[in-house]
Amino acid sequence: MSIIAENIKYVYSEGTPFVTVALDNVNMTVEKGDFLGIIGHTGSGKSTLIQLFNGLEMPAEGKIIVDGVSVGEDKKKLKNIRQTVGLVFQYPEYQLFEETVAKDVAFGPLNLNLSQDEINSRVKEALELVGFDYNKIKDLSPFDLSGGQKRRVAIAGVLAMKPDYLILDEPTAGLDPAGRNELFSQIKKLHGKGNFTVVLVSHSMEDIAKLVNKVIVLYKGKIHMKGTPKEIYSQSEELKRIGLGVPQIAEIVLELNKRGFNIKNDIINVEEATAEILKEIRRRKNV
Repeated sequence: MSIIAENIKYVYSEGTPFVTVALDNVNMTVEKGDFLGIIGHTGSGKSTLIQLFNGLEMPAEGKIIVDGVSVGEDKKKLKNIRQTVGLVFQYPEYQLFEETVAKDVAFGPLNLNLSQDEINSRVKEALELVGFDYNKIKDLSPFDLSGGQKRRVAIAGVLAMKPDYLILDEPTAGLDPAGRNELFSQIKKLHGKGNFTVVLVSHSMEDIAKLVNKVIVLYKGKIHMKGTPKEIYSQSEELKRIGLGVPQIAEIVLELNKRGFNIKNDIINVEEATAEILKEIRRRKNV
């Protein structure tokens, strides 16, 4: 099971003076069980790419293959693909509209002609997957929740459709630090216990470093880098050259090395940096 992008090209405003190539010869694979981060600055093609994954957009050239099925070749199969690939847009809480949380999460399953027992079961499971106590939240108005809670309810609405792939486009945009931490904690748990394949789209290098096991860097519609977070963040100078930052701890390590320290340049978290800095200090004392 996988999502495969083969020689993808996507063009906006084709045939007009405003033609823009958003994606150009993109080849990549999302494997089952991945926690993949897609990063790039605004206009790099991130959001366009993920909308191709479930057929919301179609490429000008190339094809997207989901679990062996080419997206768009058979319109009858497109509905199944959109259930398989759950896409959560930026600010998904703007789509909340029902009078209770449970009714909002049930909206998608209701359109699948499922039994009421199955719908209730999916709603309960989805809310618990994002960290809620079902009985405490099901009858509350979604509009009385905090920003982070609303975001989690919106994600639960996608999870209630039982997708195999969960695609998140800038899921913490606009949230305060507490809301961001709350949401990312649940996403991390979700990937671990739900056997979901997760794709996280972000421009935040800090967020990507905390969560994913694979990274793709988009630049001007092309895949510029791919690898593990350590492999990507060790190339801090190149990341800055293309307009991306690096996690603050990587910046600190880079600066220390410029001042004569000898610390590994693939560090992406504070704990590892602390251990390496102490090791270097002890080494210097023993020289």
